[in-house]
Order: sequence, then C-alpha cells, then structure tokens
Amino acid sequence: MKKIIIAAAVLATTSAFAADTKTCKGCHGQNFENKAMGQSKVVKDLTKDEIITSLKGYRDTAGFGHTNMKGAMAPQAKKLSDADIEAIAAEIKK
Repeated sequence: MKKIIIAAAVLATTSAFAADTKTCKGCHGQNFENKAMGQSKVVKDLTKDEIITSLKGYRDTAGFGHTNMKGAMAPQAKKLSDADIEAIAAEIKK
C-alpha cells in the first residue's frame, strides 16, 4: 500500500511540475492576454476545449491553431501528457 501511495505522490508531483504555466506566460502574457510573437490567438479568449485541442495538436505535430506557431509550440507541447494539458487548460480558464 505504501508503494502505491508513494507512486501516486510522485506522479502527481511530476504532472503538476510539467503543467506549470510559467513558461506559457513568457510569450502569452501573465493573464494570457498577448498574441505570442504577435501571431498566435489570444489564449484567454479560447475555450478550455480549444486550448486542449491546440496543445494536443502541437504535441502530436498536427499543427492545430496557427500552423506558423508550430515550430515554437511543438517542443513545449511534446513534454506534456494528456493530464498536463487538462491541468494547463483548467488553470488558464479558472
């Protein structure tokens, strides 16, 4: 039982770390109000589902959203699990 609890704590910590939005805010603004690199959509105006779809698209290199942003976003999104993406979208839309 201890091993399961420890494993769950490690997974939760890893996911929370990977889902941190500090990196996102560097380009998208503290309140996600900026067009990153003057080109992206304003993230705060997207729905939670649009954020999830875009991040999964960038992660899977399908290039959802602005395809000209794929080069900048794919390396960031490749680090994220589905749970990380859900957490990021929830954090942005809270």
